[in-house]
Amino acid sequence: MKNAFLVGDKVYLRPIEPSDVPSLQQWMNDREVAINLRFVRPFTEAMERSFVDRMSQGDDVALAIVTRTGDRCIGTAGLMQVNWRDRSAGFGISIGDKSHWNRGIGTEVTRMVVAHAFEDMNLHRVWLDVYVYNARGIRAYEKAGFTREGVQREAHWSEGAYHDVVVMSILSHEWRAARDAAPRPARKAGANPRTRRDTVAGRNAR
Repeated sequence: MKNAFLVGDKVYLRPIEPSDVPSLQQWMNDREVAINLRFVRPFTEAMERSFVDRMSQGDDVALAIVTRTGDRCIGTAGLMQVNWRDRSAGFGISIGDKSHWNRGIGTEVTRMVVAHAFEDMNLHRVWLDVYVYNARGIRAYEKAGFTREGVQREAHWSEGAYHDVVVMSILSHEWRAARDAAPRPARKAGANPRTRRDTVAGRNAR
């Protein structure tokens, strides 16, 4: 692992680096990936580098998703629109490498970032918007503890039609209740204790 910030069972999260830009650009121009995002124009390398530079400033948390086996960047995730007064932030994730879809990575990463939001940043609410046709994303968010708050009716145009946008959120006390109720994995005799950051991510990635 290189410069790991949060560590899970299948993947770890680290800061996005300039070397990630070619992969990010390719994913943003992949229609199967971009259909679940807000982008409707082609991305140039310069545009992607500008995005990475902006994410390194301010209060947003932008992270690369990297496989623990092979050390391969497969997507991005993070927190945006951090509101320190209301203690809230929006969550976003995109797994651009389609060979890693349907492997439970989205749920694991969501839990890791939410744990960071509540345990390390002391936030109270994490919210997200998801297009109603993104069934895979909705399942991952529900597994991670998000609750549907409501629907923005026909708020998104895609593929020649209007679609609903589902609003979801999770509150800090809901997350802590689920965390405390989850079984803790037993540590093998003689095993080195995990770091706090590794424990948070691993415990909440199940």
